[in-house]
Amino acid sequence: MPWRTCLQNVEFSLELRGMNKEERKQRAFQTLESVDLTKWADYYPHELSGGMQQRVGIARALAVNPQILLMDEPFGALDAITRTQMQGELISILSKAVPRKTVIFVTHSIDEALLLSDRIIVFGKGQIIEEITPHLSGPRGQIEMLLDPEYVQIKRHLMKLLEESFRVKEG
Repeated sequence: MPWRTCLQNVEFSLELRGMNKEERKQRAFQTLESVDLTKWADYYPHELSGGMQQRVGIARALAVNPQILLMDEPFGALDAITRTQMQGELISILSKAVPRKTVIFVTHSIDEALLLSDRIIVFGKGQIIEEITPHLSGPRGQIEMLLDPEYVQIKRHLMKLLEESFRVKEG
C-alpha cells in the first residue's frame, strides 16, 4: 500500500487480525528485523528498491506467523541480479523462521525451482506430471549448484517433461 510506510504495511496484516496497536508495532518491527529492513521502517514503498519491496511483502506475510506461505511468482518482475539476490534472501529469511514454514512456491523458472525447492511438482495441461525430490550437494541457493552434474541432469529431465507436456499431438 503506497500510502503506508514499510512498518505500517507489515502492521496491516496484524491490524486485520485485531492485534492491539503496541503489540502490532512491536511484532511488525521484529518481522522487519528478520528481513533486514529496520533502517527503512519509515520509508514508503516508492522509496525502496524492487527487492526491498519484495522483502516488505514477505515480512507482511510472515508477521502473522502462518504455517503455510503461498508465493506465486514473487520474483517474476525483478531483473536477473535482483531475482538471484532475493532467492538468497528468501532462503536466509526462511532458515531463521520459527517455527519452520512450509512454502508453496509457484515459478515458471526451472533454475529457481531447483535452487529453492525440497520438492518440485511439475504441472502441465492442468495436471501433475511428476514429482521430483532433488538431492543436490552444497548449500541451497548457491550459484555453484548450477555446475553440479546432478543439477544439470535434473534440469534436463524437467525441460524434457515440460516440452513433452506442451507438444501438440499431430493427428
